Amino acid sequence: MDKSVNSLNFNSDDTIQEPSIDASSQGKQAVKTVQSAEPVMNCRFCGTGLEHTMVNLGLSPLCEDFISPSEMNSPEVFLPLEVLVCSECWLVQAKEYCSNTDIFDDDYGYYSSYSTSWLKHASKYVDMAIPRFNLNADSFVVEVASNDGYLLKNFVQKGIPCLGIDPAGNVAKAAKTVGVDTRVEFFTDELARGMRDAGEQADLIIGNNVLAHTPYVNDFIAAVATLLKAEGTATFEFPHLLQLIEQCQFDTIYHEHYSYYSLYTISRMFESVGLQVVDVEKLETAGGSLRVFLKHQAAGSTPTAAVAEVLVEETDAGLRDMKTYLEFGARAAEIKNELLTLLIQLKRDGKRVIGYGAPGKGNTMLNYCGIKTDLLPSTCDKSLHKHGRFCPGSRIPIFPPEHIDEMKPDYVLILPWNLQREIMDQLAHVREWGCKFIVPIPHPLILD
Repeated sequence: MDKSVNSLNFNSDDTIQEPSIDASSQGKQAVKTVQSAEPVMNCRFCGTGLEHTMVNLGLSPLCEDFISPSEMNSPEVFLPLEVLVCSECWLVQAKEYCSNTDIFDDDYGYYSSYSTSWLKHASKYVDMAIPRFNLNADSFVVEVASNDGYLLKNFVQKGIPCLGIDPAGNVAKAAKTVGVDTRVEFFTDELARGMRDAGEQADLIIGNNVLAHTPYVNDFIAAVATLLKAEGTATFEFPHLLQLIEQCQFDTIYHEHYSYYSLYTISRMFESVGLQVVDVEKLETAGGSLRVFLKHQAAGSTPTAAVAEVLVEETDAGLRDMKTYLEFGARAAEIKNELLTLLIQLKRDGKRVIGYGAPGKGNTMLNYCGIKTDLLPSTCDKSLHKHGRFCPGSRIPIFPPEHIDEMKPDYVLILPWNLQREIMDQLAHVREWGCKFIVPIPHPLILD
């Protein structure tokens, strides 16, 4: 497949070439292309010129570019992290300073299967989907951004044909080891048309936390309409913009998240390609998400009452009022100040604080707040891929979870705060030496 549609194309006079760090050992591209001048930004869905900034988080490296020991004396590329709002379709979107081909390479750092609660969520979804959509051995299921096979392996175990599509070669390789057939490609309309012409249309298309990851939303949604059978269903899960704003989840913003969605905007987008939101569910995942169910408009399905209810809830919360967005930046700055004040005071009191997790959101938090090893000397993560590396930007070292037992900190800062229940259960034993937990969102709190 020609992947040129998934990378920024600039004239040679408009770009600078930044050397990647230790590219040969990391398996990364030798060169990353970033835009040297301020990009002209129009809404990536409707084309309206963007004039309103929701929040500017300053400069930050790519949140999944973890640093190896051999890279510690080399520079990093820091890119602006600014989010704008379209006054016409209300799509919230980050400026595109880096292409998604640079982000989702063969050294992508996120593996879905390291979260126990996420694996349970995926298994529960499959148990729901099979009877609801009448899936059997004659059906065909496609997951976009299938990662390490965390979800599709459940369909494999139940004898239902499926295919994963993911551009990151390393996580796709992990999926194949658990029996999930995976294509290492970006999901584009060109790919979908090729599959359709080969008789590979899907009864069910799944996309969990993928809509935010594509800057080419019009091509992506067209691909969904192309690949989905006439009577098929597509389900997409995504962090709900309403929750992001109400809880000031600014750390959900990072370069690989190009857009942030309300149900109103999602509905408009898919309607433009002949698909209709026929149902919606509220989920607790990712700090508060929506799962939308889509069918072809021609199928004549009637939307459930839940769709109208969420749309009203969004309107009442001001998601079509620019004032709501313009107030967000000041709230993010206040959380930053509160967290820094807390960590500084604990340090002055002689308390030891260690982090738990090294997620993308955590790296946004650390870099926006300016937290480095003086305030957070280390963090821990279950992902083997991250052990022995350092958080991008902050250069905080990452250890296995056992590091907490060795160091016996007074406080654990939970960076993936959306998994705080799971993590506090895993670390329940730290209370034996009086250790407490800190969660930063929706505002810094100390939890026993």
